[in-house]
Amino acid sequence: MMRRLFAVWHARNLEFLRDRATLIFTLLLPMMLVVGMGFVFGGPPRALFKVGVITPQIDKHSQPGPMGHPFLQERYVDFVPIASASDGLPKITHQQIDLLVDLHGTPRYWVNTDSPKGYIVEKLLLAASPGAQRQPVTGAAVRYVDWLFPGILGMNMMFSCLFGVGYVVLRYRKNGFLKRLHATPLTAFEFLTAQVLSRLCLILFVTTILYVGIGTIIHFHSSGNLLLLVLIAVLGCLSMIALGLTIAAAISSEELVGGLLNLLTWPMMLVSGIWFSLEGSPRWVQWGAHIFPLTHLLDAERAVMLDGAGLAQITPNLAYLAATTLVFLAFGAWSFRWRVE
Repeated sequence: MMRRLFAVWHARNLEFLRDRATLIFTLLLPMMLVVGMGFVFGGPPRALFKVGVITPQIDKHSQPGPMGHPFLQERYVDFVPIASASDGLPKITHQQIDLLVDLHGTPRYWVNTDSPKGYIVEKLLLAASPGAQRQPVTGAAVRYVDWLFPGILGMNMMFSCLFGVGYVVLRYRKNGFLKRLHATPLTAFEFLTAQVLSRLCLILFVTTILYVGIGTIIHFHSSGNLLLLVLIAVLGCLSMIALGLTIAAAISSEELVGGLLNLLTWPMMLVSGIWFSLEGSPRWVQWGAHIFPLTHLLDAERAVMLDGAGLAQITPNLAYLAATTLVFLAFGAWSFRWRVE
């Protein structure tokens, strides 16, 4: 069994490496995107203020009380609901928001003393509520390119996992290669396992090159454990590879496979947090985004890289990725067909 599995795994690796155009495209595209975004968004801070409010809901037109506070009537300020102070402090530390306020009871607020925009918004708050209690914090700002970098890596993984596996299996089925393999002692489980391991090794290899290469160019911020990042990458890739296998397991139509893969990738690109944070978006969008494996991959990556999170903090994300991997693989193995009549 192991010899057969290794033979298929080795053949798939050679097939990918000999396709030089695909290999070069896989390496260069994300690097060009990150460098380009760094130039486009790397200017001085923008004028929009963002304030986190510790409350489940914000309503600027409500009756007097915490939600009718005069400060919430300020223009040119984007008020973002924050569940608790513990959720908001990392954001104010990294200057992802300019101020964090709690308007229940005696108003209090957290401001980053290193943030110029925080200084200005603090003046607006004190003008509306002179008795607010000040709680200063410190911390360097996280550049947009630092926040974007995990998203670019995740996007590259997503395309490589879904299209790299889906179209390969489809091509094998259409050109009769699967039919010939079916005549050998190779089982469906061995074939699918070899495809998963081959794609996983290639993606991790490419991601490592991108991580080191882009890090040398832009010197992105990373304060977490490197082994945790590897674990996140492995589980995230396995989940999305397994998802790609479920699409191509029993379909022989190239148009249908392409449509289904695009149906998966585009929502993930829009709502999984590759390009921008979902803070301030409707709650149903945030809940729906957590259906996708890419969302959990990016949340865990950013928690480790930007906040230095440990294993305990990202365990729910890892558990979701592991569970979806098992579910997708089980369904893919169950529905796999060597040929479709």
